[in-house]
Amino acid sequence: MLDLSQFQTDGGLTCFHGRHIKPQIYADLTGSNWRLQDYVARGGYQALRKILGLDGGEGMTAEQVIAEVKASGLRGRGGAGFPTGLKWSFMPRMYPGAKYLVCNSDEGEPGTCKDRDILMFNPHIVIEGVAIAAYAMGISVGYNYIHGEIFDAYDRFEVALEEARAAGFLGDKVMGSAFNFQLHASHGFGAYICGEETALLESLEGKKGQPRFKPPFPASYGLYGKPTTINNTETFAAVPWIIRNGGAPYLEIGKPNNGGTKIYSVSGDVERPGNFEVPLGTPFPVLLELAGGIRQGRKLKAVIPGGSSAPILPAATMMDVTMDYDSIAKAGSMLGSGAVIVIDDSRCMVKSLLRLSYFYSHESCGQCTPCREGTGWLHRMVDRIEHGQGRMEDIDLLNSVADNIQGRTICALGDAAAMPVRAMIKHFRDEFVHHVEHKTCVVPAYV
Repeated sequence: MLDLSQFQTDGGLTCFHGRHIKPQIYADLTGSNWRLQDYVARGGYQALRKILGLDGGEGMTAEQVIAEVKASGLRGRGGAGFPTGLKWSFMPRMYPGAKYLVCNSDEGEPGTCKDRDILMFNPHIVIEGVAIAAYAMGISVGYNYIHGEIFDAYDRFEVALEEARAAGFLGDKVMGSAFNFQLHASHGFGAYICGEETALLESLEGKKGQPRFKPPFPASYGLYGKPTTINNTETFAAVPWIIRNGGAPYLEIGKPNNGGTKIYSVSGDVERPGNFEVPLGTPFPVLLELAGGIRQGRKLKAVIPGGSSAPILPAATMMDVTMDYDSIAKAGSMLGSGAVIVIDDSRCMVKSLLRLSYFYSHESCGQCTPCREGTGWLHRMVDRIEHGQGRMEDIDLLNSVADNIQGRTICALGDAAAMPVRAMIKHFRDEFVHHVEHKTCVVPAYV
């Protein structure tokens, strides 16, 4: 067992029903502390007031806000990990026409449940973060695209928007300043593909959610053909703290090139699944201990460290990994959305891959032939192996089909379907061979 007492003290972490929560990100889960009055009492909207010069200071220019975000080392928390300040600097500030800002709350990655909790328990921190970003990029209209299957979060965010408008934090002449910004919520329909930024834009425009070719990129041709910047919910939620306290202190919380904290959605075979916010660079064993360890005293077998699209890593590798973009990439996977799916020694990898391959086959939008045909082919082959009808050549054929999908599609869904297949076979090939040879699972008691 690890001694977490000093880690919890130094990290400023608190605990509530198995969730370790940093106060500046989450509200108290015990009541109605998500409302505007509670957020303001905790220092909410101070960052927005600071940049507008409404607290006796000189305010901040757009360039100063972007510089502070760059100094923080904040990277996109939705999956790609692109530097946030750099992305904001791509927006043409002097563009004469309309520009748009979009918050991507289309959280559909299996295993990921952090963004919906932010929207449920602290929606105003997202609103403030989006407003600060809009100021930095000279944008007057924004949208929060919320996943279609999280109805309560959408309803609560709408209430928060109304509170913010009534209090003057949104609208024309925000808090009496010269800054104008309108923010609207848009409810999706539950399509996983709309988490891809250009498919999200298509859906916002009222069209079928299918990815666009890139280039052009959204910064030059986005929503309604206008310059658009898109960031993840958790990314925006980090911005108010950075502006209040400075970019350098935020960077110091994590590690070089991996600044700040990250919310990890830990699920699977752990005693206490949930969302945990810890500094980037936290050792995986510490995160596992926060989640209560492996359920029922079983042994760790493998971990999918960044959502279902990330390549799986065996237990021995994960126990030496720190939870940050660079360390996990070096180990052969991705931090992704931060959805940590823990797998114990009672699980059959072939059956696990069957579930994943079904998901990606079902969610393919059908636009690209390699993805449309290949994901279904992968699922049928894994299904055949799982049910005792597989052939030895199917194992190499799975790799071949995955190779012909990856890198050959408009968006990353094809890669997301292919990478788990290749990683499963790489690390657990013996289980696939056993299924083919013995027509049964190598795990004696799958539960």
